[in-house]
Amino acid sequence: MGETPLFSMRHSAMEFMDKPAFEKLVQQALRRLPYRFKQKIKNISIEVEDLPSAALLDEMGIKSGTLLGLYQGVPLTHREWNYGNLLPDRIVIYQQPIEMASSSPSEIEDLVMDTVIHEVGHYFGFTDDELHEIEEGKRVGRREVKKVGG
Repeated sequence: MGETPLFSMRHSAMEFMDKPAFEKLVQQALRRLPYRFKQKIKNISIEVEDLPSAALLDEMGIKSGTLLGLYQGVPLTHREWNYGNLLPDRIVIYQQPIEMASSSPSEIEDLVMDTVIHEVGHYFGFTDDELHEIEEGKRVGRREVKKVGG
């Protein structure tokens, strides 16, 4: 199972989105994935839930913080020739933790995109360490663009 990095909840002054608006952000994030990845995604369910359950957090050994997303399934890199006839893999994006970790609608949109990419990365077999390294490079790039443009 792969999970998006743990985040401590910070209370945001902004109001929460309704679920259909948040689901639309998730769909937009999926559409923005590069074509070469989208064409390889098969038999996967992508869902939005309010929060990870206390039982799930306990099962995963998470004592503080929460999850933004979760991948459940067998990564493509671990599948053998006879893999098939199974229920779909599953990605869950948790709405309230993402909203609580964000301070603006654009931050929510960015965090949804980052979370979707992270969880899809697990589907393709990337480990948390590999994904964190990629994500850190992306954050550094964002800071450099802001310095140049702003």
